[in-house]
Amino acid sequence: MTIATTAPETAAQTAADTAATLLAPSPAIDLRWLSEPDMIAAGVTDMAACVDTMSEMFEALSAGDFRMGGENNNSHGAMILFPDAPEHEGMPANADDRRFMAMPAYLGGRFRTAGVKWYGSNTDNRALGLPRSIHVFVLNDKDTGAPLAVMSGNLLSAYRTGAVPGVGARHFARADSRVVGLVGPGVMNRTSLEAFMVACPGLTTVKVKGRGRTSLDAFVGFVHERFPQLDVQVVDTVEQAVRGSDIVSMATTGGTGSATYPRIETEWISPGTFLSLPSYVTFDDDFIANGARTVVDSWGLYEAWAEETPFPHHEAIGIVGNRFTDLVEMGRLERSAVQELGDVVAGRVPGRSSDDEIVLLSVGGMPVEDVAWATTVHRTAVAQGIGTPLNLWTTPALA
Repeated sequence: MTIATTAPETAAQTAADTAATLLAPSPAIDLRWLSEPDMIAAGVTDMAACVDTMSEMFEALSAGDFRMGGENNNSHGAMILFPDAPEHEGMPANADDRRFMAMPAYLGGRFRTAGVKWYGSNTDNRALGLPRSIHVFVLNDKDTGAPLAVMSGNLLSAYRTGAVPGVGARHFARADSRVVGLVGPGVMNRTSLEAFMVACPGLTTVKVKGRGRTSLDAFVGFVHERFPQLDVQVVDTVEQAVRGSDIVSMATTGGTGSATYPRIETEWISPGTFLSLPSYVTFDDDFIANGARTVVDSWGLYEAWAEETPFPHHEAIGIVGNRFTDLVEMGRLERSAVQELGDVVAGRVPGRSSDDEIVLLSVGGMPVEDVAWATTVHRTAVAQGIGTPLNLWTTPALA
C-alpha cells in the first residue's frame, strides 16, 4: 500500500496560505457603542489621565502631526445657525446658543485616528432638565475610514476642555499657587478646577462668582464633595474673583460684541497670576501688548477664525486669542509675541520665566482634543470589554 505524503515545501506553502487567509482583510465592520455609563467605566472622568493625554496631544500639535477642518486644516468646525425669523414652518429660530456643529479632526502621535464631534445646542434645554449641548462622538480608523466607536460625548467634551487649562497651569502657574478665582460656576469651571488641582495640588482656596443662586449652590456642593480640603468663597463681582488670586479662570457666556463680554481690569491682576481664558473676556489692549505674556492653544485656530470672520475678529468670537490676532493685524502686537502652548509642552519655548510674570492663556477648543481623549477612552474600553459591540455589516451591499 502506498501512503501519500506532502512534500515539505508543499506543507509550508499550505501553512502560509492558511495564515494569509486568516490575516486577510474582512469586509465585516464591527464598532463599539459607549453610553455615558460606559464612558465613565472606561475612565472619561479621570482628570489626571486626561491632562496627561492633552499634553501628548499638544506635542503632536506642535510637531504638525494633525489635521482639522477647512482649507487651512485648522478650523474649529462647521456650524449651522438659524435665522431670526424663519420663513419655513418647523425651522428653529435663532436663540441664545442655538446651533448645530460638527468638529472633525485627525491626530497623529500615538493616537493615529480620526473622528468628529457632532452636537446640538439650545439654552432652553435646561428647562427640560437637559444639558445646553448634547454631544456624540464618532471615532474612525485612519486608513479605511470605518467607524471604530460611537460614543456619548458630553463628558468627553467637558473633561478635555477642562484638561487644557490644567496643561497650561503645569507650565505657567506658580509652584506656590494657593488661591484660584473662577468666574462662572458651570461645567467648564468645574472641570477646570479639577485640572488645576491635578497641576497645583497645593491649592487651598477657591473663589467663585456666578449669576444665579442655583448654579452657585450646585458648584459649592460639587467642591465640598470632590475637594473637601478647599475653602469655598462665593463672591459678588469679577473684581473680587480676580484680586488676590494666583490662578484665574473665566468661563461665562457673552452676547454679540465686546461691549457685552466680561472685563478684567489691569489693576485687579496680581503679579505672577496665570489666567486661563476659555470664554469671552476683554482686557485693556495696552496690557495685552505690553503687560502680559500672551499664549494660545494653537495660533492656526485663530488664523482660521480670522479668515472666517470680519475684522475686528474679537467682536464676532469673544475668545481673547481673537483680540491677539486683531492687535497683530493692527500692528500693536508682534506675531512673535504670541506663543503656542504646544511649543511650551514640547520644550521649544520655556514655561513661566519669573514669579512676577502674568500669563494670559487663550483656550479656543479644538477637535484634536476630542480625538485624543476619545481614542484613549476607546482603547481602555476595548481592553476591558466595556460597551456594546455593534455590527455595521458583514458584507457591504454596495462595494
